[in-house]
Amino acid sequence: MALIEARGLTKEFRIFRRREGVLGAFKDLFHRNYRTLKAVDGIDFIVEKGEMVGYIGANGAGKSTTIKMLTGILVPTAGTMQVNGYVPYRDREVYTRGIGVVFGQRSQLWWDIAVIESFKLLRRIYDVSIDDFNWRLKRFNDILELDKLLYLPVRKLSLGQRMRCDLAAALIHNPAILFLDEPTIGLDVLAKSRIRDFLKEINREYRTTVILTTHDLGDIEALCPRVAIIDKGKMLYDGSVESLYSHWGQDKLEDIVKRIYQGHRPGSVKGVKKGGVGLA
Repeated sequence: MALIEARGLTKEFRIFRRREGVLGAFKDLFHRNYRTLKAVDGIDFIVEKGEMVGYIGANGAGKSTTIKMLTGILVPTAGTMQVNGYVPYRDREVYTRGIGVVFGQRSQLWWDIAVIESFKLLRRIYDVSIDDFNWRLKRFNDILELDKLLYLPVRKLSLGQRMRCDLAAALIHNPAILFLDEPTIGLDVLAKSRIRDFLKEINREYRTTVILTTHDLGDIEALCPRVAIIDKGKMLYDGSVESLYSHWGQDKLEDIVKRIYQGHRPGSVKGVKKGGVGLA
C-alpha cells in the first residue's frame, strides 16, 4: 500500500468579485457576485515510502493548496486521499503525529524563547522519550551545526539559522513524512547546501518520505529523483527527472520545465507507473 494516495483530488474556493467604484461598493452591500476558483483540479498522486518528490509550479498553480490538503489543513471539495493510513482532515489529531511540516515563511518555533526550549516543548507535545530526543538532537547537530543556536531566542536568528532549527523541530518525533513548502527561500548558497545535505541524510538513514515544493529547481536537481509539475490546478507531469533529461538531453531543468508549460509534452516521455500522469 502506498504511503500517500490521492485520487481525483480537487479544491475549489468561492471568490468574492468586488464591483468598481462607489456605486459598485453600494450594490455589493445588498448583492454580492461570486466566482468559483479551482485551485486543484482532479489530480492523482501516489507516493511510496522513502521517496523524495519535488512538487513544482508557478505562483498560484496549486502547490501549496495540495500540500495543505495532504497535511489536513484544508478539506478537499472532491476526490479521495489517504496518507500514512489516515484521511488527513478527518483524522487530523492522530495523523499529525506522523508527519513533519516546514513552511518557509512561517516558523513553528516560539519567537521569544530559546530554541532548545521550543524543542523541549515539542518533545512533550509529541511524547518523545528523553533518550530518543537527546539522540536525535545530537544527530541533527552533527549535520546542521545547531550548538551555537540552541540557547538563542528565535527572533535573533537569521533566516538560514531559523530554517535549520525549523527542520530539526519538524523531525524531533521522527515522522514518516516530511512536507516542505519553500524551505530554502531567501537562503544563501551555504545555507541551502547544509539543508540539502541534511535532507539527503535523513532520507537515507530513516527512509523519511519528503514532499518538497520549491521555486528553486536546484533543490529538485540536488534532492529529488522524481518531480511532479502542476499548472492551473492540473498535473502536467509526474515522473522521473531522469526521463526529462533523457528526452531533452543536457538542457537545464529550468528550460525543460518551461517547455512543458508551453505545451511541449510528447507522449514518448512517460510518468511513473503507479498513478503517474506522465506527459502523454
